[in-house]
Amino acid sequence: MNRTDPPTVTVSTYAEARDAFRRKELRQALYDAGEVVMADVLVNLHGDEHRARRRLENRLFRRAVHTSYERELFPPIVEETLAPHVAAGSAELVGLSHQMMMNLAAFTAGVDRPAGTAEETFRLYSYMMRFIEGATLAHYAGDREAKAAEVAAALEAFDGEFLQPSVERRRRALARLDAGEITEDDLPRDVLAVLLRNSDDLRLPADVVLRETCFYLLAGAHTSATAFVRTLHSIFTLGSEDSGDLAFLQRCVHETMRLHPSSPVAMRWALEDVELSSGRRVAAGDLVVIDLMAANRDPAAFGDDADRFDPDRELASGVGRWGLSFGLGMHACIGQELAAGMAVGDEPPGDEHLYGLVAVAVRAVLDAGARPDPDDPARLDPASERGYWATYPVRF
Repeated sequence: MNRTDPPTVTVSTYAEARDAFRRKELRQALYDAGEVVMADVLVNLHGDEHRARRRLENRLFRRAVHTSYERELFPPIVEETLAPHVAAGSAELVGLSHQMMMNLAAFTAGVDRPAGTAEETFRLYSYMMRFIEGATLAHYAGDREAKAAEVAAALEAFDGEFLQPSVERRRRALARLDAGEITEDDLPRDVLAVLLRNSDDLRLPADVVLRETCFYLLAGAHTSATAFVRTLHSIFTLGSEDSGDLAFLQRCVHETMRLHPSSPVAMRWALEDVELSSGRRVAAGDLVVIDLMAANRDPAAFGDDADRFDPDRELASGVGRWGLSFGLGMHACIGQELAAGMAVGDEPPGDEHLYGLVAVAVRAVLDAGARPDPDDPARLDPASERGYWATYPVRF
């Protein structure tokens, strides 16, 4: 639905933002500008349609799956991606982090790379970065129409090169399952396989399957990669590069996510009149802007020094250590535990505790001796309003 300059209600306190996230009367609005790659994907659905698709895809994000990713699948990916840079003595963290996270995100999304070559990885990486530009068009400072056209062209090329061959492999596997030639355990465990297996119930056209797969590829890689670079920057700034304590590194990840959410705002359309817990009224048709930068730094929730990076911050019961950066309610990030691990309590983590892929990757880079390159300072991206790093050179 197109709207021109709708009335806007800005929510900036932690308590009111929590309430807004949980209201079913408020529908996702953040990705309207990025519909070229985000139209009809999970994060943009509402009501029954959202529940049906999330219920199916939730099966891929269970605790046992997270454990397998963190302890078995991801460490070799990190080592393989990091090794040539360590050997060369230097790396650029923005590109490195997206490559690491992309490798796992492709596995989760269902994007096959049968050749396994560096050239193939580079092409997939190029597509993913274009999709990220499309998803974040609302914060793009350049010509949005031109950028949307570039993204649409990339989608078409990606569909032919990567997605359709992946689709055919899964359809053959599903046919073999129906014929009794393989079992459930032999099926790929990824989003694409789930969508294809339930295509009759979900009634998804091919273009939606394409965008949903791309969404998991970009979301799984981009949010974690961004948090990875920002966490390392925070640790370098703090002067605490000791990587021995994974629990400490996880707290650094959570504190970084609180201070620097992947998106500085969340947005919702009011589908009907709403009265928030604070007593503030929102009229149907209003745009609700949830200011995450302000809510995550609310002194009422995080103390008088809420703007300061403090991984050992003491929090009141019920206040999330990462603030509201993963959202709440129906659109709480489906992969938050995979990326950031289990919530940290007052007691030392036990053997079953998951620290999250970001902390695991941060420890690997610190273990390799990474430090900022004194001769090539990191630079922020001038084309983004989200405060992304354009380059972050390090030496080992």
